[in-house]
Amino acid sequence: MPIGFDDIVGEVMTAAPATIRVFLDFRMGCVGCPISAFHTVDDACKEHGVDRDEFLAALRAAACAVMV
Repeated sequence: MPIGFDDIVGEVMTAAPATIRVFLDFRMGCVGCPISAFHTVDDACKEHGVDRDEFLAALRAAACAVMV
C-alpha cells in the first residue's frame, strides 16, 4: 500500500501495523486516538508540528520493511 499525505491515519495503522512504531517514535499520540479515524497523515503532522516529508518517508520505510 503506497502511503500518502491524504491517507487516513487509522487506516494506515490498520493496513500496515509496523507504522505504529513510527507514530510513537515521532511522539504523535495518534495510536488509540478516536480522531485517527478522521485525520489524514497531513492533518496529524500539522497537529503535532512534525515535518511531513520526514514523517511520510519514515512511514513508507516502515511499511516497506515488513513487505520485504
